[in-house]
Amino acid sequence: MSEPLRWFSIVRLGLVQASLGAIVVLTTSTLNRVMVVELALPALLPGLLVALHYLVQVSRPRMGHGSDVGGRRTPWIVGGIVLLALAGVLAAVATASMATRPVAGMALAVIAFALVGLGVSASGTSLLVLLAKRVAPERRAPAATIVWMMMILGFAVTAGIAGHLLDPYSPSRLVLVSAVVSVIAVLLTLLALAGLEGKADAAVDTPAGPAATLKPSFRESLAQVWSEPAARQFTIFVALSMLAYSAQDLILEPFAGTVFGYTPGESTQLSGVQHAGVLAGMILVALAGHGYRGRRFGSLRAWTVGGCVASALCLFGLTLSGLVGPGWPFRATVFALGVANGAFSIAAIGSMMRLAGEGRASREGVRMGLWGAAQAISFGLGGIAGTAASDVARWLIGSPGLAYATVFAFEGVLFLASAVLAWRIGAPPRTVTNLPPTRLQIASAPVRAPLRRPS
Repeated sequence: MSEPLRWFSIVRLGLVQASLGAIVVLTTSTLNRVMVVELALPALLPGLLVALHYLVQVSRPRMGHGSDVGGRRTPWIVGGIVLLALAGVLAAVATASMATRPVAGMALAVIAFALVGLGVSASGTSLLVLLAKRVAPERRAPAATIVWMMMILGFAVTAGIAGHLLDPYSPSRLVLVSAVVSVIAVLLTLLALAGLEGKADAAVDTPAGPAATLKPSFRESLAQVWSEPAARQFTIFVALSMLAYSAQDLILEPFAGTVFGYTPGESTQLSGVQHAGVLAGMILVALAGHGYRGRRFGSLRAWTVGGCVASALCLFGLTLSGLVGPGWPFRATVFALGVANGAFSIAAIGSMMRLAGEGRASREGVRMGLWGAAQAISFGLGGIAGTAASDVARWLIGSPGLAYATVFAFEGVLFLASAVLAWRIGAPPRTVTNLPPTRLQIASAPVRAPLRRPS
């Protein structure tokens, strides 16, 4: 068994996650803006392309199975990043060509965004499995925080630098910036992973002993993982919680503008307030998980449940703000929602790292892929469901504040259901004690006829 990763090695894996995020933010954010603003295309087009890249991520379990069979995660991480880099450049070429050949550009964009989803599936799934297998239990929450904060840093740095380099805009400049970011991401990934993983661990298929020569099919592995109660329940938890988490994103700023009269600049600042809360929540769980002088403050299960409950309470607060109006402490509620979201998400990732190694051995990739696919589907559906629900509610109710309040309340209920699931997943099994029978049990026991001696 390989030694647990040290802090510097965890930071190296964070660089890989930052590289992944750098390419993704260009395809899902920058190209989105170019299509809508510079090319004056319908906003539905980038929305469908982003949804496609989430939909393709249902392939995550299959990618995880491939790394399980091979025993090493590095080839899948590197291969996924290279594919993602090529897809990012292809997406930029497709966007640039839409100005002169819209149909051909859109067709090429469909292929590019599908490849983006495949690249994220291969690299992201195997990266999480490597973290789960090589990080010591007491370091899981801080490790998850480091990796995710570095991904957010990759988002921010790439968006800022690329945005500066893209002015003044031209199609050739767009392709050049995308190519440079992709090359840097691949080189950074290769440097970060060099000599990090080591040799493949011996495959163990059953509790009976080593079975390195046995290579079950993907269907068999997926069926085995789905038959595990903890893995199945955690999949449902991820789907519900991430649906509630993502559904609020696209309606929070319109809600602020409609009900509280925020300008576009003020609503953008409000998004910054929420993200600051998310970072604060992540750091809070990391510090609590690492502890002080060997003492940790709360388990990952407790932080996951508490984060879901706190998120639900904050969403109910937004529900009341839609009814009360400008008198409500709106910005404070949004910041608290960010803290709760950040706490629950990091605790859930830490729990995911723990659960990935439980159950049948050599199935870590399939488990992580299953949970990643559930998250991707929920993220893809969340934006559509949140905006559609707000539109339907406004049409049925008429009052914008009450309509948004109804949607926020529904998302709060989803978080409460997620908290119940998270509590059940970590609950210890019930034990049956041998207690003396009660009078009712004695009275209701069947009466047996006495045995007679043979005459």
